[in-house]
Amino acid sequence: MTITFSEFLDMILSNPPLLIIVVLTLGVVLVNGWTDAPNAIATCVSTRSMKAENAIIMAAIFNFFGVFVMTMVNATVAQTIANMVDFGGSSSDSIVALCAALLAIVIWATAAWYFGIPTSESHALIAGISGAAIALQGGIGGINGSEWIKVIYGLVLSTGLGFGSGYLIVKAVTFVCRNMKRQNTTTFFKNGQIVGGAAMAFMHGAQDGQKFMGIFMLGIFLSQGNSDATHFVIPVWLMVLCSAVMALGTSIGGYKIIKTVGMDMVKLETYQGFSADLAGAVCLLIASLLGLPVSTTHTKTTAIMGVGAGNRLSSVNWATVKEMVWAWVLTFPGCGLVGYVMAWVFMRIF
Repeated sequence: MTITFSEFLDMILSNPPLLIIVVLTLGVVLVNGWTDAPNAIATCVSTRSMKAENAIIMAAIFNFFGVFVMTMVNATVAQTIANMVDFGGSSSDSIVALCAALLAIVIWATAAWYFGIPTSESHALIAGISGAAIALQGGIGGINGSEWIKVIYGLVLSTGLGFGSGYLIVKAVTFVCRNMKRQNTTTFFKNGQIVGGAAMAFMHGAQDGQKFMGIFMLGIFLSQGNSDATHFVIPVWLMVLCSAVMALGTSIGGYKIIKTVGMDMVKLETYQGFSADLAGAVCLLIASLLGLPVSTTHTKTTAIMGVGAGNRLSSVNWATVKEMVWAWVLTFPGCGLVGYVMAWVFMRIF
């Protein structure tokens, strides 16, 4: 199933609940832009390989290409997110629950951004819709375990492989360049940082863009009274819309996250930033090809930790790491609870 842009406009003009879902979904995409997308360009900005303004423009362009290309190659991530839960019941109740979940994600992500903590909107999204589904059905019957297990696989992959590949790649780079003068390699690694930042932005679009488009399509189908659309084709206009809103979010508030990830956690040199970007992009590519929904935040930050540990463990600011880990740990129960409460309240109001 798919939908044209003209059909979409007709639907939101004649269906107020769908209009609310669209506004909230785009709000979540916007929040993702200012809290999650900056991770992709954090290292190339912090090592002064690019100015923040130029990096944001680059991120916007490659986010779109990531959404477009990976969706054409493998749209499994979008399908997984859309099938993560079964709201069940009437379509009107399902729409109310989805609206509550989306609002919960915005609240959670905005609070994390305020404190400069790079939380995962991917996990907030999954937790929010799961909490809303539990509230709607009065139990865990609406949770699709076969899809949820992919999230667990992705969590292990993004954390373990991110850290390990960051550690190994920076060790390999150090070994290859051991007899070279640092000033002779600076230009190469600065250019490599730009390529690496573009690759990370591309993979961010490939992963997170698909997640939110999956929710977008789910909202459209629910508004049509169709809760059984498990397979669909994502239209190009939706890719453009989500990419543009994500880029706007990055330009609004990305610097706080860039500072936390690229400056506060580890003081990076250009070769280290290059290693972290390469490690993160490779891990995200593997996850996307396998159809696993992973967190770009987890992948990039653990890759940076691995790079820092490759130098020496004390070079990592473990106090900042501790704050981020607590944010990650609390995201599933915290945002899930907010989604549950919001859905419970919404269903009694509407």
